[in-house]
Amino acid sequence: MAADLKPGATVAFFGIHFIDTSTEGAYNGVREDEVARMDMITEYVRGQFAEKGFDLVDISPVQQDLDRIVNVADCNYCDVLMARELGTDYALVGEVQKVSNLILAMNLVVRETETGQVAKGLAVDIRGNTDKSWLRGIRYILKNNIFRKK
Repeated sequence: MAADLKPGATVAFFGIHFIDTSTEGAYNGVREDEVARMDMITEYVRGQFAEKGFDLVDISPVQQDLDRIVNVADCNYCDVLMARELGTDYALVGEVQKVSNLILAMNLVVRETETGQVAKGLAVDIRGNTDKSWLRGIRYILKNNIFRKK
């Protein structure tokens, strides 16, 4: 992976995508508490990048493209192409996959817009489908990978 992220760099944050592969989701549909957790961790990531001095750019100029994409974290580098169009240094995407109420996986990936290479990224498994476990997972990724200095 590349060196530490450049302080003050511009970032196109395309959000975090939720994938529910549990049987619960197949039978019962969307859960409001999980929607709220997605909003919570998305805003947490946004806040942490801003707090660390990164400039999160407005992605509305590529919204029409985003609306055609099911999962921007899994679209063959469309995040990088849109970030280039926006003129940013980095593209940032994430996913949360619910396997069950006990097992979830979470990841964040930062790609260099110029090269398309992964600059930082980590996936973690979390146990428990609670606000506390989701925040613990995203904090771990940010602290131990994204913002960790070499």
